[in-house]
Amino acid sequence: MSKTPPGSKKRAREICEAHGNRPDELLEILHDVQHAVGFVPEALSAAIADALNLSRAEVYGVISFYHDFRREPPGRHMIKMCRAEACQAVNGGAVCRHAQERLGAKFGETSADGNYTLDAVYCLGNCALSPAIMIDGNLYGRVDKERFDAIIAELDQEEAA
Repeated sequence: MSKTPPGSKKRAREICEAHGNRPDELLEILHDVQHAVGFVPEALSAAIADALNLSRAEVYGVISFYHDFRREPPGRHMIKMCRAEACQAVNGGAVCRHAQERLGAKFGETSADGNYTLDAVYCLGNCALSPAIMIDGNLYGRVDKERFDAIIAELDQEEAA
C-alpha cells in the first residue's frame, strides 16, 4: 500500500467540494484527484467516499474498473503501448514483449528503478505508422525493438544529466 502524499487528503476534499460533493461527478473527481496527486491512494478513496456520501466499495469499484486510475504512484515516465489490431499486425506484439523484458515490468507495473510505468492501450490513433507508443504524451510511430531501446536510452541520458 502506498503512502498518501502530504496535503493530498485536503486537496481531494477541495476537489470534491469544487464538484459540489455530487456522487454523479465521481469520475471527474477521480480524474482531477489523479491529476493533482498522481494517483488515487486508498486513503483518498475513503476521503472521497465520505465527501460524496458513498461507500468505500463504490469508490473502489470505479477505481478498479477503469484502468486509467492508479492506486500506486506511477514511474517518472509513462509508456503507453498500443495493443490494437493495426499495431499487432506489424509485429507490435514482439515490441511489447521486448519492452516488458527491457524494463523488467509487465503491463500495469512500474520498473524497479521507478523510471517507467508500462501500460497497454487499445489505440493511439497512429495506425498508419504502426506499431505506435506514447511516452509522456509524445507519440512515436514505426517503433521496433531497436527504436524502443534508443528512445529509452535517450530518456535515461536526460535523467542522468
